[in-house]
Amino acid sequence: MAMYRKLGKKSDQRKALLRNQVTQLLYHGKIETTEARAKEVRKIAEHLITLAVKEKDNFDEVTVTAKVAKKDKDGKRIKEVVDGKKVTQYDEVQKTVKKDQPSRLHARRQMLQVLYPVVEVPTEAAGKKAGTKKIDLTAKLFDEYGPKYADRKGGYTRIVKIGERRGDGAMVVILELV
Repeated sequence: MAMYRKLGKKSDQRKALLRNQVTQLLYHGKIETTEARAKEVRKIAEHLITLAVKEKDNFDEVTVTAKVAKKDKDGKRIKEVVDGKKVTQYDEVQKTVKKDQPSRLHARRQMLQVLYPVVEVPTEAAGKKAGTKKIDLTAKLFDEYGPKYADRKGGYTRIVKIGERRGDGAMVVILELV
């Protein structure tokens, strides 16, 4: 008996497929796929959520001083002339940031090995680069899913069978986060 399902694909294709489906599951909360794929995606997703639950509170709050550019009423940077050059003016601001402890940093890097970067594109700017924003799925795992599933001991996903696919008769399911 094999340790995992091969899904009829070469190893690089299979890894890419599973990474993509895990990323989409954690971003959207549910995906529709075949039963065999869902069972493999479930293993990976539950492992990532378990990492997030274990390390959700493992950080330090650190206050840092940051430079922020001064802006006028239109949102443009204020510049002054110094020695014949235009130089942006800055204010110093105190910010509080989360600094990961070593075990949480290791968990974050393990998550990043699996998850693809997600870029959210607004519908009115479809096909354009402007207005897009990057989604940090590791932060979502730690901040949203970690506290949500803190009292559960596994079983973070649910598989609901829909029926057979028309073309090849494969069982289609919905894999969703509980």
